[in-house]
Amino acid sequence: MIPIDPPILQSPPTETVVARIRANAAQHPDRLALVCGDERLTWGAFDARINRVANLIAQSGPGKGQRIAIISPNSVAYAELFMGILRAAACVTPLSSMASSDALQKMLADCQASAIFVAEQYLDLVSGFVAELPIRRFALDFKHPDFEDYEAAMAGVGADDPMVPIDMQDAFNLIYSSGTTGTPKGIVQNHWMRAAQMDRVSPNGYDDNARTLLSTPLYSNTTIVSFVPTLFGGSTVYLMPKFDARSYLQIVEREQITHTMLVPVQYKRIMEVADFDSFDLNSMRIKFSTSAPLRADVKQDVLKRFPGKLIEYYGLTEGGGVTVLVADEHPDKLHTVGQLALGNDIRLIDRDGREVPQGEVGEICGRGPTMMSGYYGRDDLTADYIWRNEDGEVYFRSGDMGSFDEDGFLTLSDRKKDMIISGGLNIYANDLELVLLASPEIVDAAVIGVPSEAWGETPLGLVVLREGATLTAGELLQMANAKLGKSQRLSAIEIRKVLPRSSIGKILKKDLRSPYWQTMKENT
Repeated sequence: MIPIDPPILQSPPTETVVARIRANAAQHPDRLALVCGDERLTWGAFDARINRVANLIAQSGPGKGQRIAIISPNSVAYAELFMGILRAAACVTPLSSMASSDALQKMLADCQASAIFVAEQYLDLVSGFVAELPIRRFALDFKHPDFEDYEAAMAGVGADDPMVPIDMQDAFNLIYSSGTTGTPKGIVQNHWMRAAQMDRVSPNGYDDNARTLLSTPLYSNTTIVSFVPTLFGGSTVYLMPKFDARSYLQIVEREQITHTMLVPVQYKRIMEVADFDSFDLNSMRIKFSTSAPLRADVKQDVLKRFPGKLIEYYGLTEGGGVTVLVADEHPDKLHTVGQLALGNDIRLIDRDGREVPQGEVGEICGRGPTMMSGYYGRDDLTADYIWRNEDGEVYFRSGDMGSFDEDGFLTLSDRKKDMIISGGLNIYANDLELVLLASPEIVDAAVIGVPSEAWGETPLGLVVLREGATLTAGELLQMANAKLGKSQRLSAIEIRKVLPRSSIGKILKKDLRSPYWQTMKENT
């Protein structure tokens, strides 16, 4: 892999996640570790299950560093697999349930997994090809002749800790960034990187009998960055296999949840629950948000009605520069994603790789303590992802566009690939979406670039209307364009019933754009 040296920390990590999890179980075996639905597991029981997973993994492949795949909804089994794979010094490879069967096949071929653990819910995604792969196959919650029964396999191995040595440079996890189509890109993160993230454990209270509720999938880095610190702190993780806003509020009230990680679309749905104010949520200490910008108006509503601090993180799964917005401390900066986290650096560059002046928009390039090792087996892709400053230091190109204000707060403009170039002028879709979302008639919106003979491409608004809305697409277009600059104006608005989103709430703009550009290809 291409050498990627993160900045030197004043207090570099000395303890792996694996070592701390082991110590936590020894220190308080009777404390609750995991809850999912009706299933509850103490730290002592959790530790024994982790050992069995580790011993099972040791039978499955060439030992240290082997990739072990999982495709499953959130569950206690998923959590014990995650930690057991790490204890075996293997690499956790969680697969996205949003991916197509073809993409999953490519991922498994790319990582050469020695074993895969499958939940029945996602069996159809892998059943067409997995039996032909030279790997061990385990069924978590079903019976199938091509799969070993998970519980039977666990019963057949010992519960003693294998005590496999873990080096900080060993691979911790391999997360694939390709959600549906295209060539999979496997993001490798090592034990040092994950251990460095544990500097947030005490400041955020994860080690103070925290009860963290997670409803995004465990294959997502969004979830992992709260899941691992909670366990590292010796506290309790509550998992939801599937998000439902009302059920979420019921769990917070019933279990006296103190911490949570949510994505913007979840905050919006939670705050829209009709009797939200009837729930007792006073146990909540800190709510985190990441994966996409949380709208300023939603932040305001959360600060007003949802107890506890609201902290927004901006960063990439690949790592690099991270910003943090403590929303309640900066109510006049809710349109931003905050300031640089300690030890992080972000530079903004133009198309030619030159840094732009303060206040101007540029592509965000980040450098920080938590940087990936690289894309698995793809030094070519890793090299394309790197920008170097005049001192030769490595920064990761985010593909996001943004600008810093005079106080050092970062405002996101758009994804570079989502920027619309119409008649040679840059149009940031996010600016247009904010205008659309300001209308009380519109509950969701996306702006995409579509083909235009006159301009090359032109912005098209796709909106979802509130129930009972009466305005037409033409009326909405006229209202929006009256608030936009001449070079920004939308060519049209289309009303949709729903906009496609990933499992962590990101609008799938590639899917929205594809039909328009495909039609153009077919007509040329």
